[in-house]
Amino acid sequence: MRAISAVLNRPRGGGSALPAPRTGTPRPAYELPVLLGIVTVAALLTLWGLDDSSFHAFYAAGVRSMTDNPVAFFYGSFDPGNTITIDKLPGYLWPQALSALVFGFRPWALVLPQAVEGMACVVLLHGLVRRWAGVPAGLLAAGFLTLTPVFVGLGRSVTEDSPFALLLLLAAAATQRATERGQGRRLLLAGVWVGAAFQCKMLEAWAVLPALAVTYLVAAPTALRRRLLDVALAGAVACGVSLSWMVVATLTPASERPYLDGTTDNSAYGLVVGYNFLTRFHGLDAAAAGSVAPNESLRTAGTGPGMGDSVWKMFSPGIATQTGWLYPLAALGVAGGAWALWRRRAARTDRVLAGYVLWGSWLVTFFLLFSFGSVTGHTYYMGVVAVALAAMGGAGAVRAWQACRRGGRRAWVLPGVIAVNLAWCVTLTLWYPHFFPWSVPTAAALGLVALVLSCIRRRPRLVAAGLAAGLAAVLLIPAVWSASALSLRYNQPGSLGRVGPTNHRVGNPLAKLAPTRERLLAYLTAHRGGAEYLAAVPGWGEAAPYIISANAHVLPVGGFTGRVPYPTSGGFRELIDTGRLRYVVLKRAEANMGLRQALTSTAVIVRWTVGHCTVVPSAAYGSGDQAEALYDCGPGHERGPGRSTEGLSSPVTTAPCSTPRSRVARAPWAGG
Repeated sequence: MRAISAVLNRPRGGGSALPAPRTGTPRPAYELPVLLGIVTVAALLTLWGLDDSSFHAFYAAGVRSMTDNPVAFFYGSFDPGNTITIDKLPGYLWPQALSALVFGFRPWALVLPQAVEGMACVVLLHGLVRRWAGVPAGLLAAGFLTLTPVFVGLGRSVTEDSPFALLLLLAAAATQRATERGQGRRLLLAGVWVGAAFQCKMLEAWAVLPALAVTYLVAAPTALRRRLLDVALAGAVACGVSLSWMVVATLTPASERPYLDGTTDNSAYGLVVGYNFLTRFHGLDAAAAGSVAPNESLRTAGTGPGMGDSVWKMFSPGIATQTGWLYPLAALGVAGGAWALWRRRAARTDRVLAGYVLWGSWLVTFFLLFSFGSVTGHTYYMGVVAVALAAMGGAGAVRAWQACRRGGRRAWVLPGVIAVNLAWCVTLTLWYPHFFPWSVPTAAALGLVALVLSCIRRRPRLVAAGLAAGLAAVLLIPAVWSASALSLRYNQPGSLGRVGPTNHRVGNPLAKLAPTRERLLAYLTAHRGGAEYLAAVPGWGEAAPYIISANAHVLPVGGFTGRVPYPTSGGFRELIDTGRLRYVVLKRAEANMGLRQALTSTAVIVRWTVGHCTVVPSAAYGSGDQAEALYDCGPGHERGPGRSTEGLSSPVTTAPCSTPRSRVARAPWAGG
């Protein structure tokens, strides 16, 4: 509480409510120690228990394969044979692959880059808000972000949103300096950072462009024609850097790169625009853009009530408990800033005006984007929202604090907002009454003390202590949620970033080989002969354990959704005929489903395998697993049409299609 009071307790003064620090202003003595303390807390929350990290099956398999050779690294191959990519652009996995090459392929090495990126975000946000709204606001923003559960989760996850947020903050920093000095060259740098962020989250990165462009157009101290030209050039740079990977993938012959997952036509356009954009919105035709249909169960999945596509989704417990604890304080920052600027009639080039335009546009854009775009219950999308909430909350709290110290009717704004924010935090906890229940009465008691002290208007120091206690009360509950990440019960490092009582899973069974599969792998290795692939395995979930545990050259069929037409049925037959593939591993449930329907390429392949190949007795490889069956499709083991074994029925004939792509051999620089 004393630390909060020290940060906010500035000398009395009139004039502008948020005087921006001039360039070259000496740093207050307290700034660096407080910032170091905040970063230390961020490091503790993200690095604690890193050695207990688990592999995320899908992403970890991609990283393992990406350490094999430069082609796999650049394209983000899911499997070591460079057969098919992951279902996103691979830029966010490049730091993880490099970390795996340096430290070895182990779970914590894949989480470490996100932890470092998260700490960098905290420092960078402090600098951005400090330059705009002053030192206290910058420190508060950094503290708010550090104690936001979703951001703690991102630092302990393997998702793309931690590097994404960092790159957008770098773009904002470049825009801020370009706007202050009217320097188009710095704005070009912002375009480069946005283009780099595109390699992490694709078209989502472009959602920040309106905020950056409007800020420069409104506040840069140059002529309008020059501002328009600078924005156009920066936009062209952002577009060029963004599309660079797509251009390379498009111009590279398909036989020299992996198939692009999520697409029906192996096109970068289908991957980026169709599969990773149009499918996120109801009613848009992604098939016309070359995208496979998404798994409806994944698309509509949610966490808690109110997870439909509307603004109310952002206030649902599943998202708000990870992101939105400080909604009232952020709203205070938006409303208070707009009121102050209207009263001051700020000049167009005013730095405070530019800051409110930047963060206000950022917050509104991403808030609406995620309100109506499907995020399938994944709260890690909200990292960029948390950044803007922290910035606006820090600025709003400082401005209201200064109004409180000046007295008058506006002196009650901050106590009132603190009371509302505390009530909002308590309301959210009602959905999880058994999760650290002591936090609610403790926060309420602290809030009551704050209210009493704030009413003693003749004792300024008591008022300041009361306001500091009020902020501490508001931060107590989200801090408890964030600190719960230190327990494996409430957060598993290496997972998808959710923190708190809705995340109970420890470890990932998909990321390791069970003993029965170890015996199966040993059999496949011993009987591989000259085959390129050990076996074909429909579904990434079945292929991932073999890749993660043994870097095995298995052939994943169907991509992430199981609906990708790769390999084609004809290409699969050619692999069998040329001896590049001999064995197929099927779950018996998949085999029976493949017999009943042949609506996808994967189902056709399963049906052909069941009807033409011989089941290897499980005793041959010492497996007692009755859920899986191994099929031998090698010479002398093909059964004639219409024959079946173990109750599986006849095949279908398939027309020849394109042959699966040739692959790059493993390079000597591959990770272990």
